[in-house]
Amino acid sequence: MIGFGPAVCTGLASAERREWLVTNGLGGFASGTIAGTLTRRYHGLLIAAARPPVGRRLMVAKIEETAGYLGGAYDLAANRWNDDYLSPLGFTLIERFDLEGTMPVWQFAFADALVEKRVWMEHGENAVFVEYRIVRAAAPVDLTLRALVNDRDFHANTHAGERIVEVEAVEGGLHVAAQVEGGLPLTVRAPGAECTIESVWYRDFVLAEETRRGLDDRDDHLCAGRFRISLQAGESVTVVARTGLPVPAEDAGASLERFRGRAKTLLDAWHGTQNAAGAPPWMAQCVLAADQFVVARAVEDDPEARSIVAGYHWFGDWGRDTAIALPGLTLTTGRPDVAKNILLAFARYMDGGMLPNFFPDSGSAPEYNAADAALWYVEAVARYVDATGDREILERLMPALRQIADAYRKGTRYGIHVDPDDGLVVAAAPGVQLTWMDAKVGDWVVTPRMGKPVEISALWYNALRRLARLAELAGTDPKEFERPADAVRFDRFWNAPAGYCFDVLDTPSGNDATLRPNQLFAASLRHSALDPQRRRAIVDACAARLVTPAGIRTLPPDDPRFAPRYEGTPRQRDAAYHQGTAWAWLLGAFAVAHARAYGDLAIARSFLQPLADRLGDYGIGSVAEIADATAPFTPRGAIAQAWSVAELLRGWNDVAIVVQRGSASPSRQ
Repeated sequence: MIGFGPAVCTGLASAERREWLVTNGLGGFASGTIAGTLTRRYHGLLIAAARPPVGRRLMVAKIEETAGYLGGAYDLAANRWNDDYLSPLGFTLIERFDLEGTMPVWQFAFADALVEKRVWMEHGENAVFVEYRIVRAAAPVDLTLRALVNDRDFHANTHAGERIVEVEAVEGGLHVAAQVEGGLPLTVRAPGAECTIESVWYRDFVLAEETRRGLDDRDDHLCAGRFRISLQAGESVTVVARTGLPVPAEDAGASLERFRGRAKTLLDAWHGTQNAAGAPPWMAQCVLAADQFVVARAVEDDPEARSIVAGYHWFGDWGRDTAIALPGLTLTTGRPDVAKNILLAFARYMDGGMLPNFFPDSGSAPEYNAADAALWYVEAVARYVDATGDREILERLMPALRQIADAYRKGTRYGIHVDPDDGLVVAAAPGVQLTWMDAKVGDWVVTPRMGKPVEISALWYNALRRLARLAELAGTDPKEFERPADAVRFDRFWNAPAGYCFDVLDTPSGNDATLRPNQLFAASLRHSALDPQRRRAIVDACAARLVTPAGIRTLPPDDPRFAPRYEGTPRQRDAAYHQGTAWAWLLGAFAVAHARAYGDLAIARSFLQPLADRLGDYGIGSVAEIADATAPFTPRGAIAQAWSVAELLRGWNDVAIVVQRGSASPSRQ
């Protein structure tokens, strides 16, 4: 359990820097800061997914709490207003904050009273529960709880004059309906409390993170009403907010037990795997974090279809991220059934041998502009079959897998095709970002990488070898994949004077000799076309100039394009995104490549340990998307990123497998 005392909780900077996250398995979530201040447009108690896992809307921003006790009034909430004015200052009363699994719990102390607050969500529903329990008090504590609501796209901000919101009383609470396109009905209840409609706008909350990000940093929320209740020591009240028409009052206690029971089930599944044997304590937290990314995806005739949200707060489900994260989030944690449902769901979206890069939050058609997503999908299928021996699913997926191989050989969107002269993959389309280094500002593709990117051909070679083995298991001739694999001239990537691989071959201006981490996949994937000496040289080059405790840099510090910090306006941040910024997920590939090169389990795992040490910072209980490229390597971007958590889990386990197999395994095994 991750926890903090008053030294962290009562300091605004330290309490605001740490953000909590609760999810509902639909793409919806609740999130905020330990301090209680709203610092992002994505902070709120109920962000509901109207079309799981997308169509997300902020429905409940927060609860404003005041406790009356022994003649005094104590505000437990905290807000930032214009000119950096803070009022109230409830964070100064926080005696302790704990993350129980993924459930945030606060303890507020005033006089001799202690009030505990906890937040959880109902899995599979757009519903949030906020419980207040009087842990100790010599007299009754009178709680006043004001519900601040909204109904907006979670990427947007609200300005009060833009909408009309109707609030009406229902049994035990309020029903809220905003007259906006795509709006959702909302019910807020607090059984046992007296409810009064207020319907007053609270204007100009200042969102400090949006200020730093160069975006609209003002937001308004409607105080729909207040709940009042007097509680003795040992008593509690729970505010329940859910989308949809009013339904009978929920049993909050039963919901809390289901939330805790789910966590136990997840940990039991993991403990049933070999991966849990001798695992450090922090891995249990990562197992729970892994589940936060697994979401339902609406697929016709398949209620069990699942996907993976790439990160919180703002990402949806992305094909590349899903395929990369699947092994770590599902197979490593003992959930092969979830892996199967994800693989089957994405097979339905295969088009032209490509997987969707992402599904827009608007619900519009998916975008197909990733040159690597389908190749990562092959790797995910292979790992699933290795883990389960599931021949039935393999036979169902083989047509999609063959479609991938055929499309790359014959050519598909954006000029993606295999060059018959060297067997390498061309990914070249002006103005389109096709690799994972995909930052784009207007018409400016920050890292175009037009030509033959090193990781795409490494993935292509690995996919062909994987497909040959899968074809054998499916009872078909593997030669249809072995022959094109044998034709891959990956040695063309070797830059002998530099001692590592070119990043891109055959660009419009020649071969790109920039030192980037993309070549790590040529050294870490199960099947590599490089000999052990060159794989080790790649590891050494990246270790010397790209490795940080928070992730792998995307450029070395001596490169003139190097950006030491990821901050500023959207344009400034996008310009730094892949030009120095350190990415946590790449540490998984580096650790495995290091284990292949040197065969030392302890040293390989030591590169991953710093990520585990950061579970108590930024996104509490999870792993951030990125970090600054220079000390102190401040975490940035999404507070919880699927492939960051996944690769920490997968990498920790895979290095042991690699070491057991031996570092000098044949390059074409």
